[in-house]
Amino acid sequence: MSGRQRIAIVVGTRPEAVKLAPVVRELQRTRWAEPTVLTTGQHGTVVRNTLACFGLRPEAELAPPANARGPAPVAELTAGLLSSLGSRLRATDVHAVLVQGDTSSALAGAMAAFFARIPVVHVEAGLRSGDARSPFPEEAHRRMIAELSDLHLAPTRAARRNLRAQGVAADRIVVTGNTVIDAVVAASRNPCHRTVPELREIEQDSAPLVVVTAHRRENWGEPIRRVGRAVAALSRQYPDVTFVVAAHMNPSVRTAIEESLRDRPNVRLPGPIPYDAFARLLSRSVLAITDSGGIQEEAAAFGLPVLVTRDNTERTEGVDSGLARLVGTDETEIVAAAEKEFAREGVLDVRKPDLSFPRPNPYGDGRAARRCAAACGWLLGLAPRPSDLTDQET
Repeated sequence: MSGRQRIAIVVGTRPEAVKLAPVVRELQRTRWAEPTVLTTGQHGTVVRNTLACFGLRPEAELAPPANARGPAPVAELTAGLLSSLGSRLRATDVHAVLVQGDTSSALAGAMAAFFARIPVVHVEAGLRSGDARSPFPEEAHRRMIAELSDLHLAPTRAARRNLRAQGVAADRIVVTGNTVIDAVVAASRNPCHRTVPELREIEQDSAPLVVVTAHRRENWGEPIRRVGRAVAALSRQYPDVTFVVAAHMNPSVRTAIEESLRDRPNVRLPGPIPYDAFARLLSRSVLAITDSGGIQEEAAAFGLPVLVTRDNTERTEGVDSGLARLVGTDETEIVAAAEKEFAREGVLDVRKPDLSFPRPNPYGDGRAARRCAAACGWLLGLAPRPSDLTDQET
């Protein structure tokens, strides 16, 4: 590995593992990079298992801040991560640090690298909702990370415009596409080898599938309960449809959505789902109901319509293309929007399991990770600048 540039990739949560894994794989293929995955321990085993889906393992895993009362408050979590990441980066010879998205680990990683005078590369830069407090705290995180970054890897041209509006220099931005498209397509092709009996039953079921998730901090409590009640109503109205509720790791979040669904015969509650199995479920589904930003993007890889249980979204490309629809958390709105999707010709016909929209994917062409790796080489003076993804390529 002599002469290679050491690049630290900070991974705190499962979505970060998903979106950064393809970039790590591409960096491994270069002649100039020595990528090292540094996990913060926030999602523990889930992150390790997700990385393993892509044949990766962390070089080091930090211990997250302990909190006997449950999940750490954002300020406490960020402070602890900043301290541990700062110590780790000071003890190693690192030439660049990659962070992804808008989590506390991404912000702490960017800050730690900045304080250590190490160049910061921000993957999935430039997403904006326009409201600094929604989603909370992610919108504020991504704005702050932009101020600390040396290279901004924007997933779309709209993200690039947002960065330019914030004052980021044009020559510090590369439009790459979103790495989640690379990840979800690759994972959906993995052979089914997970030992979760209920997942095997779901994969063998020929009924139309609807995937449901809920986890956003601003939806905790009653909003998530409303989503659960809406899904319960839909399960009664459509007994031949299977609703798969992919649980969040946080037990209180999980309980809130599941409490209305436990006795429904066509609702499956398998708990947290391994990423490759989840990708296969998405590829077979007819609808997703979610507050997840990542799933809005992942669904687009399969032309899957999404009902977004939020009042706004920074993934505006999906809404503009017609793949995603904002429905909030009102039960009546969710049910009415799902009824409209189910009414489309052929959606609930089990003989047509591969329905897709005849639209280009607004989030990229599946080669985003390759552009991200090349852009890192360009930042370090070791590779030419990659061409931006253009509108015509999406």
